[in-house]
Amino acid sequence: MIIKAKLLPARVVETCGYILTWFFRGRFNKLVIDQIKIKPDHSYLLMCNHFSFWDGFWACYLSLHGVHKHQKMTGFYIMILDKQLKKNMWMRYFGCFSIAPGKPSVQESIEYAAELLNKPGNLVLMYPQGNLESSHVRHIVLRNGIKDIIDRVKVKCQIIWCSNVVEYFESFRPSVYFNMLDCGTNENFNYQQLSENINKHHRAAIQKQIRFTDEPKGL
Repeated sequence: MIIKAKLLPARVVETCGYILTWFFRGRFNKLVIDQIKIKPDHSYLLMCNHFSFWDGFWACYLSLHGVHKHQKMTGFYIMILDKQLKKNMWMRYFGCFSIAPGKPSVQESIEYAAELLNKPGNLVLMYPQGNLESSHVRHIVLRNGIKDIIDRVKVKCQIIWCSNVVEYFESFRPSVYFNMLDCGTNENFNYQQLSENINKHHRAAIQKQIRFTDEPKGL
C-alpha cells in the first residue's frame, strides 16, 4: 500500500516556495533557468537528473519559477522512495507520495501518479533514474514506469525534462543551471524518442558548462 500525499493548501505551499527562494539566493551564486514555453491548460510531468541531497529543493525552485510563474499550478506532487517517506512523514503534506520499486505496490503508485496528472494544473515531479548517480554521467537510463504513467493520462499533459548542472568557477558559492527541455505531450508520446532526446539534451547541457576545453568526440 502506498503513502499518498496530503497536500497543504496551495497558498501555504506557494508561500513556502518563496521562502525557499529567499534561502537559495543567499546560499548560491546564481540560479539560472533556461526557460521553455509552458503549455496552458495542461498537467505537467517534470523529470530531473538525480545526483544530490539538494535535488528536491532545486526541483521545487524550478517548479515555482520555471512553471508556476508562467502557468499557474493547482497542485504540486513528488514521487519519492517509500523508505525515505516513512522516515520523513511530514513530507507528504508538501505533496510527496511513495513508490517502492520491486514491490506489488508499484502499480498503485503508477496509477496514483496518473490520477494526479489527469487533473489540469497539477505537476508531478519524478526522478526516472530511480537512484542517485553522479551529475557527470553522460547517459541517463530511464525507468519503464514513465510509459506506464503516460499511457494512463487522458487529459493534455506536458512532459518536461531538466538537466541540472552545478558549477563554481570563480565563486566560492555554487551556481545551479536548470536546462529545461520540452519533451512534447502525452498525445505524441514515444518512449524511445523521449530517451534519445533527453540524453542528447543532457550531454549538450554538460558541454555548455565546460569552459575553453573541447572534449574528444565519443565522450
